[in-house]
Amino acid sequence: MSVLPPRTRITSVVALATLALVPAATGIATSPAATGSTTKAPAAGVAAKKAPGSQAVARGRGGAVSSVDADASRIGVEVLRAGGNATDAAVATASALGVTEPYSAGIGGGGYFVHYDAKTGKVQTIDGRETAPAKMPRDAFIDPETDEPYPFTPDLVTSGVSVGVPGTPATWKRALNRWGTQSLQQTLKPSERLARDGFLVDGTFRRQTKENAIRFRAFPATKKLFLPGGHAPKVGTRLRNPDLADTLDRLGKRGTDAFYEGKLAGKIARLVRNPRTTDNTDLPVPPGFMTKQDLATYEALNQKPTRVNYRGLDVYGMAPSSSGGTTVGESLNILQNYDLADKKRVRALHLYLEATALAFADRGAYVGDPAYVDVPTQRLLSQDFADSRACKIDPDQAAEKPVAAGDLNGSGCQTKAHDEKPDTENISTTHLSVVDRWGNAVAYTLTIEQTGGSGMVVPGRGFLLNNELTDFTAVFDKQDPNRIQPGKRPRSSMSPTIVLKNGDLQLVLGSPGGSTIITTVLQVLINKIDFGLSLPRAIAVPRASQRNTATVTSEQAFIDRYGNALENEYGHTLAPAGAPGTSAAEIGAVAAIRVAPGGRMIAAAEPERRGGGDAEVVNPSPRRPLG
Repeated sequence: MSVLPPRTRITSVVALATLALVPAATGIATSPAATGSTTKAPAAGVAAKKAPGSQAVARGRGGAVSSVDADASRIGVEVLRAGGNATDAAVATASALGVTEPYSAGIGGGGYFVHYDAKTGKVQTIDGRETAPAKMPRDAFIDPETDEPYPFTPDLVTSGVSVGVPGTPATWKRALNRWGTQSLQQTLKPSERLARDGFLVDGTFRRQTKENAIRFRAFPATKKLFLPGGHAPKVGTRLRNPDLADTLDRLGKRGTDAFYEGKLAGKIARLVRNPRTTDNTDLPVPPGFMTKQDLATYEALNQKPTRVNYRGLDVYGMAPSSSGGTTVGESLNILQNYDLADKKRVRALHLYLEATALAFADRGAYVGDPAYVDVPTQRLLSQDFADSRACKIDPDQAAEKPVAAGDLNGSGCQTKAHDEKPDTENISTTHLSVVDRWGNAVAYTLTIEQTGGSGMVVPGRGFLLNNELTDFTAVFDKQDPNRIQPGKRPRSSMSPTIVLKNGDLQLVLGSPGGSTIITTVLQVLINKIDFGLSLPRAIAVPRASQRNTATVTSEQAFIDRYGNALENEYGHTLAPAGAPGTSAAEIGAVAAIRVAPGGRMIAAAEPERRGGGDAEVVNPSPRRPLG
């Protein structure tokens, strides 16, 4: 165990919050300001970023944190410096992301928490996915006036009917009770201070605000917070959220009952059932079905992880209700049949694309909430089943998509017909990875679904509600494992992942990106394990995502590098992920940590995607770079 030098010791989380977050010598007032107010940051010494000096790679010892945001990563690493463990730091970092990345995460959403215990070598998880209200009918997404499904955009994504019962506060409580050393109040104190003092608006935040301005203007509380003066905050201004600070203070002092019961629960339920809109909006905003009882009875669940062995490494992930662990695991098992390192890169990428198409076919046919659906998790993760799927791959030619699901009861290459449903899972989510000085680790992916969630800020509380229920299949089909059912968790693609070798921690990673999360995590694993890239390089290289569709969703840089070969030699059809300059043009935003022999750590985040992430270590080292 490393010992912190005296200069890094901070005796309380309250003290570290003051040290880390109060703007020094900037002339910016730190007293509470009006909700959504912005103050122009001084020109000298302050970059147009949320926190100056963010870094995509950090190397050292004593603990590490990686996330999409510098303020959040620094809060997490200060918790580690103050003696907190990985769980303490993960909750503190997640809470901070709810302040600085409010369009991706926050207490109005849910997620999946994967924990590694260095003493026991065990990996355990918490399912904090949102749930459908108990009174939600199976035709909830059908417009009663037209008898047709609501248009996905804007009706469903901006609505009360899409809001699931949030799971994030319950996840924090359960994680701290199981593995933490600090109280909820301690872990929330830094983000409370961050919300009160504000963060610097960067280009990504401004762009996301502008992209959602029509939705945000539909709700008085949202407009007031995120469109002060009627416009998106300018880059370099400071956005404060004292309402959220007060909410976090209340949760810290009173516990999560202050969220799931009492006045706040009533306010959430009423807003979902009767969305408060501005007079001049044209958005329909269909109402939902949530009640205070739905909130009072919500429970985050202890869950066994998924596990597959790939090239001698044990890869752990999230079991259903997430499809992340089963689909990443099945893809790896399929690829186990090929020596990717011994092939030319473009052929290995062809095999990767074909494997994920097969795994996604099985995901669509078989994976849903196991409390409502008999999910064949063990069979999906068996090498025998993967081998039967691999026989459908032509090493020299892409199959016509979509491909059929595998027959669970068959042998050889038998398949089963099923209807491939449209993918409605949105790209906006966030992820954090933490390792502490004792070697404990957390991979935590959390979300509010759409960028900006439902678009509805809870009045006077400062946080957005999710629109996670859009992850259900809109039209009820009793054969569909992801059909709408009361109390059910919608299927997710979140894939927080921990990799061990002989019980020792090797890698912690995850990403946002909707259903592209699965392929992003898989591609980073292949880049690192099969192609031998350093962790920062494995994250930075261009990405492509094949999810059993006619075209391969690809970043433009991937098309430029591999498009001709994959199309002309193997028959794939590549299409850009989104319009240049928009959030949709990028695939994923990875945050990862590698632990090398001797306890050395390399924390790596995106160098450019989402404006670049931030990696921090407790004791930085100038030593030779680690792979």
